[in-house]
Amino acid sequence: MSDGTATADDLDIRLEKHRVELTGYCYRMLGSSFEAEDAVQDTMVRAWRGYEKFAGRSSLRSWLYRIATNVCLDMLTAGNKRARPMDLTDSTPLAQAALSPHPDHTWLEPVPDARVLPTVEDPAEAAVAKESVRLAFMAALQQLPPKQRAVLILREVLAWKASEVAELLDTSVASVNSALQRARATLSERDDSGADAAVSDPLDEEQQKLLERYVAAFEGYDMTALTALLHEDAVMTMPPFDLWLTGHDDITGFMTTLGAACAGSRLLPVEVNGLPGFAQYKPDPEAGGFTAWAVQVLEISDGRLTGFHFFLDTKRWFPLFGLPLQLEAETDQVEEGA
Repeated sequence: MSDGTATADDLDIRLEKHRVELTGYCYRMLGSSFEAEDAVQDTMVRAWRGYEKFAGRSSLRSWLYRIATNVCLDMLTAGNKRARPMDLTDSTPLAQAALSPHPDHTWLEPVPDARVLPTVEDPAEAAVAKESVRLAFMAALQQLPPKQRAVLILREVLAWKASEVAELLDTSVASVNSALQRARATLSERDDSGADAAVSDPLDEEQQKLLERYVAAFEGYDMTALTALLHEDAVMTMPPFDLWLTGHDDITGFMTTLGAACAGSRLLPVEVNGLPGFAQYKPDPEAGGFTAWAVQVLEISDGRLTGFHFFLDTKRWFPLFGLPLQLEAETDQVEEGA
């Protein structure tokens, strides 16, 4: 093996050490799991090609963040802001419920925790990281102009110094501080940016029992039991459809009418967006067993479910979580994916 190859292997290892945290950064910037993966891959390619010119002028980590920021800013020039259904339309009464899909690029996407949250020893640091990928906070981030978004993430999520952010963005400390102030003001106007912040990390005993009761109620399709778990203002969404429902009466009413085919579903736990979640498989009357139907993301507050979000594009989501698209009828469980 030549020295050049050895150096290349070493660089590969050094770059890969930063992949998860860079994916988390790009996900927060872009709101898309798949675009984040693409952005990180582009970052790695640019780092490979430019490594000789880099010559250690700064730390490898800060240099990679500079490249990743530029990649994300380039991708955001189209001005698209990914959203949740409640960011686009008013809540729909059950009597008027209709399933109108929107293109993939419309929606804020779910992401497996393992792909965006590096392992850290500090529990407080881990908790902040999880909170910063939760759906409500991610939706709030999408309302910020791209550079304000970068400043807020770097300063408040990743705890960079203002001088470090200024160097990364080729701007002044005063400009960074001003952008951060404007970003904070925008987020403070959104009263839901911390809506699910009551979720403990790890889940406390009460929350674990709530999830156990939810699984029993959902798998048993027991609407009375489910109603008892839902906050009176609970929200249900189903991207790629823009429909969203508010209140346990409309939610359970939908589940027993348009959603009746979900009766008898199986739920497998997943860790998604720093929140508890489940991969839902509904009965497959043609092939038998169960077929992938949705990645569910749950929001909890004050001992009740305040939101549950069904991401229905299973051919994209289940492989991302390392989950099969079919379960055999006799299968009791499968190993949770990445």
